[in-house]
Amino acid sequence: MAPAGRRAAVIGGGIAGVAAATLLCERGVQVTLLEREPTLGGRAGGFEHVLATGETVHMERGFHAFFRQYYNLRALLRRIDPELALLTALPDYPILGPSGMLQSFRDLPKRTPFQVLALAWRSPYLRLADLVHVNGRAAFEMLCFDGLRTYQRYDRRSAADYLDSLSFPSAARRMLFNVFSHSFFNPESELSAAELLMMFHFYFTGNAEGLVFDVVRRPLTTAIWQPFETWLRQRNASVLTSSEVERVERQPAGGLVVHHSRGTSEVDDVVLALDVAALQRVVTQSAAFGALHAQVEALGLTRPFAVWRLWLDRPLRADRAAFAGTTGVGLLDNISCYERFQDESAAWARQHGGSVVELHAYAVPHENEAAIKADLLAGLRMFYPETVAARVLHDCFLLRQDCPAFPPGSHAVRPTVATRLPNVALAGDFVAMPFPCALMERAAASGFLAANTLLAQYGVAAEPLRSVAARGLFSFPGHAHEPRAAL
Repeated sequence: MAPAGRRAAVIGGGIAGVAAATLLCERGVQVTLLEREPTLGGRAGGFEHVLATGETVHMERGFHAFFRQYYNLRALLRRIDPELALLTALPDYPILGPSGMLQSFRDLPKRTPFQVLALAWRSPYLRLADLVHVNGRAAFEMLCFDGLRTYQRYDRRSAADYLDSLSFPSAARRMLFNVFSHSFFNPESELSAAELLMMFHFYFTGNAEGLVFDVVRRPLTTAIWQPFETWLRQRNASVLTSSEVERVERQPAGGLVVHHSRGTSEVDDVVLALDVAALQRVVTQSAAFGALHAQVEALGLTRPFAVWRLWLDRPLRADRAAFAGTTGVGLLDNISCYERFQDESAAWARQHGGSVVELHAYAVPHENEAAIKADLLAGLRMFYPETVAARVLHDCFLLRQDCPAFPPGSHAVRPTVATRLPNVALAGDFVAMPFPCALMERAAASGFLAANTLLAQYGVAAEPLRSVAARGLFSFPGHAHEPRAAL
């Protein structure tokens, strides 16, 4: 346990911040968790939305997939739900393309390279004759991930350039790669090829859990974030929502003072678990963080993403998947049918005889709301023709630009969890991590790692962290993982 009386401020109440606060609480630190929004959750949070009928529903920032290899996120969730009963499995991860194209990932083997071979054999878009023209050496890199070698060789190349080099048939590239690469919010031309290879490894070639995933049975606010707020308060954490941090000052004795919209908090340690823009603002305004300025300012945001939830007057066809990735039709990247897995939407659908459908577009090239909606609706009607006659009873549209960019060449200057300031750590899905991880799992793992980093100065036992295999099946033995200096 940490020495008595140690205090820490965790700035940011998303997944990374809650993970850090949770572990610090468990190790005896007096925690103040500061979140500018009214509820916890950050970019995985939600909010209440009032329909035209006066009904209140919960809205989120798009569909969230809880993959089985999200080991650290699942370890976090077990604090509030030891059996993970809040999750339910989806049987498949179908990809829909134009003219009835369909790619399934159901029941693939889980061991490498058998899942790769099975997918290539089963895919109707990759024939034996096509393999003659594929760049086998480039494709083999998907089985050779290594932290040091992969980033040294591929970080300066774009994902688009790497995918072009594979020489896959256009249909195979569309159905096997495009949806996957788009799912990280960064367009292929602006995404590091090394990051893409890491994600291939993390989600598929190095993942022993399979590519299908679980979803949350209830809205995220009620299923996860309200229970976590209660859990933290029961352990004497001070949870200050609707509290935006202005700056942090260093005291002569070495402690820190956090100035926020609800007052000040004097602490010994700080975890900065903010999104990129908020992190840059706080660091810029805080003289105490002068050593962090350069690399934090080098971080960037990727293009906006759009989420449009529709409450329709009739149900989708019974055989439609709860979630389907889409490709080749305008901006649309996936379609979710919420009443197939979420209780609140299921209750609304039963009462009104309709369907709750959500459309998602990653890396949108413009911010014209009317044009985005028209494009998304056209995609829905093409993939699901039964919606042509459907009336939209209610809708809620979000266009946000706050996801981190991973452009070519950025890895070498990307900040790590540990910093040059011994009592300050970073956490979030933008940091460089010492093992493969991405998206929500990257946030959770970095939050635990940030707490471990601060607790190490007191000799406190670390929380064990877990990930997929560190290297690909055919990575060269003897290659060490990349050593990273602290920010």
